[in-house]
Amino acid sequence: MTDAIIGANVPQVTGRAKVSGTAIYAGDIKLAGMLHGKVLRSPYPHARIVSIDTSKAKALKGVKAVITGEDTPTRLWGVSRKERRILAAGKVRYAGEEVAAVAAISEDIARDAIDLIRVEYEELPAVLDPFSALEPGAIEIHEGTGNIAYETHVDRGDVERGFDRAAAVYEATYSMPYQYPGYLEPMASVVDVDAATGRITVWAATQSIFMSRSRLAEALDVPHSQIRFIQTMTGGAFGGKAVEDANTPIAALLAIKSGKPVRLANNRLEDFLAAPSSMPATVWLRMGLSKEGLIVAKDSMIIGDNGAYTGLAGHVIHVTSMRSDNMHRIENVRARGKLVYTNKIPSGAFRGFGGQQMAFPLNSHLAMLAEMVGIDPLEVQLRNAIKTGETSVHGWHMGSCGLSDCLTQATHGIGWAEKRKASKDAGPIKRGTGVAAGIHVSANRQLGNWDGSTAIVKMNEDGRVTLITPECDMGQGAATVLSQICAHELNIPISHVTVPQPDTDSTPFGIGTVASRVTIIAGNAVRLAAIKAREQLFEVAAEKLDSDPHALEIHDDMIRVKADTSRAVSLPDAVRLHLFRVGGQGIFAQATYDPPTVMADANYYGNVAPAYSFAAQAVEVEVDTETGQVRVVDSFVSDDCGKALNPMAVHGQTNGATAQSTAWALYESLNFEDGRLMNGNFADYAMPTADALPAFKSGFIESNDPNGPYGAKGASETAVLPGAAAIANAVYDAVGVRINDLPITPEKVLAALREKHNAGDQHA
Repeated sequence: MTDAIIGANVPQVTGRAKVSGTAIYAGDIKLAGMLHGKVLRSPYPHARIVSIDTSKAKALKGVKAVITGEDTPTRLWGVSRKERRILAAGKVRYAGEEVAAVAAISEDIARDAIDLIRVEYEELPAVLDPFSALEPGAIEIHEGTGNIAYETHVDRGDVERGFDRAAAVYEATYSMPYQYPGYLEPMASVVDVDAATGRITVWAATQSIFMSRSRLAEALDVPHSQIRFIQTMTGGAFGGKAVEDANTPIAALLAIKSGKPVRLANNRLEDFLAAPSSMPATVWLRMGLSKEGLIVAKDSMIIGDNGAYTGLAGHVIHVTSMRSDNMHRIENVRARGKLVYTNKIPSGAFRGFGGQQMAFPLNSHLAMLAEMVGIDPLEVQLRNAIKTGETSVHGWHMGSCGLSDCLTQATHGIGWAEKRKASKDAGPIKRGTGVAAGIHVSANRQLGNWDGSTAIVKMNEDGRVTLITPECDMGQGAATVLSQICAHELNIPISHVTVPQPDTDSTPFGIGTVASRVTIIAGNAVRLAAIKAREQLFEVAAEKLDSDPHALEIHDDMIRVKADTSRAVSLPDAVRLHLFRVGGQGIFAQATYDPPTVMADANYYGNVAPAYSFAAQAVEVEVDTETGQVRVVDSFVSDDCGKALNPMAVHGQTNGATAQSTAWALYESLNFEDGRLMNGNFADYAMPTADALPAFKSGFIESNDPNGPYGAKGASETAVLPGAAAIANAVYDAVGVRINDLPITPEKVLAALREKHNAGDQHA
């Protein structure tokens, strides 16, 4: 009997290829006659392009194509606003924007050619922060916009009446920086153009082959069917490879111009400049709590830094404005959000997708309000936590909810009760504890009124399966969990399931790997397709065995009669029987799953996801009052993932998310000087190494969602949400200072301690 595979610890099916070095990434692809692309970027955050002289670059031996903005289609492209060309034309709007590109027979020659291009700029005044951009008379980065790319207005209940009932009201402003995705593999694309048909084939790291194809077709102003898009092995993404950057369009234009295949691979600095980082935000938040510790009102204003062009940041600020409300029982909510253009790197999708930008203020606020009403912050979280079966203030129905259990598990995991009672040390090293929680969607009916996925199970003559799915594995293990589901339904070893890389020519349509949707959406599609394939097998085997199809089972590569296991036929024979007969065909089953959800209305009300995931984190920190250094000494993250189909993968995702949120809380920030990025490399960008992080502990709550395959829901993003607030709350518990401006650096801690000390002297 095949061992149970659902709920088992299964290594990634792509793991061997990755660790052995045989995995093929976009940067590894070599085609006959392939050229190498390089990009010239603007040194100015805002300037008019007066002239570009490419003559010396074109004359350089080995250069096969040189392009500028004048060579690009005039049709504007963009994920949500159509506002940019493939290369800057007429004006540059941020330092790092792509101005020209070359393709040459070697990377060295391409780099030399870039150095030979002469661009004359007329520098223009730059708007470098969203507040300056909103001032009357500010330079408009895009004419007619008032520098506003997107606005949100959320209203529920009666906020002012809610504040009138509050026993405690707290108000504060929080600021959060860019965070670079930090994946191992920078952006890379290889593009080939068929000389006879003009058809374009792309190999690239992406989270969505079909969204990537649509974006490229729009940018090149060609029909979708003229493009074939193939996802290569992808070395991490964290939202950053969700179709917002210009790497592939530039590579495609170079291939069209040169008539040769072109590879365009970012180095790390180029990737810092070109890839979308998380949306910086300033959040003003006012909340009221009753004497019983219940939230009675929440009012917020979010100012998001969009950067120079709009990708997915409009959707991000939408999430910031209202998603966190749904994890609490709350009736009175008001949120105003403005996504503002600046002359900086475009921001966009990042793991957690806007949830972090409100989870940090909200959970920090709840800790302060808990202190004001004299209730333990854990108890305040528990009293307000939404439950299974309830519908949230924005119309989200909780088919499953393990939030309270997550809070309990996480705090128990660090010994919360004992540590909260412990007295503070008298020396310079102080310890404190903090807790926070988060909510995320498992899929989201937001991009259009379809949120589905289609899967194909194709059984080969040897009884093994090719599983065809459009959902991209970007390192999180999508191919593994989908293989598990297929193997489970057919009761075959997971090694008998092969998942090819998604390819728009041969793969059914799918939205892609966004919004933690793969397990629940594609997982359901794979399950349904595998069941159909099993039914086809049983139909033909029943004829052979003179049995009812419902009396059959698959066991050890055989289809047998349950009541008489001696009557059996092998899986390969059953496949051949289904094929080699009059009117026969191969075992081929296709299924689509579109969840029972609704698009939100104009005021963001509606049950947009088939399931909602929750997470909680409890931490203990150590604060050195002499140096300001903060060190996380203990951490436990609890993830409500429905059913853990692969506990090993859930733990990996949870601990990776915890590392990323700890980095945002304590270390990471893009630093600019006069609009120019100053730390666009891993030597200067403060990403923590292993020795700067504790041994993370994690657990999961299996709330078993009714819409998920076997009860599963998303388990890849939610755990990133609570970290920053949990750490900030622990710092406050340790030394009594509240840091609202991330990252929490030693300099900020020391400044806050001095301010606290001086305030104490004044009151003495």
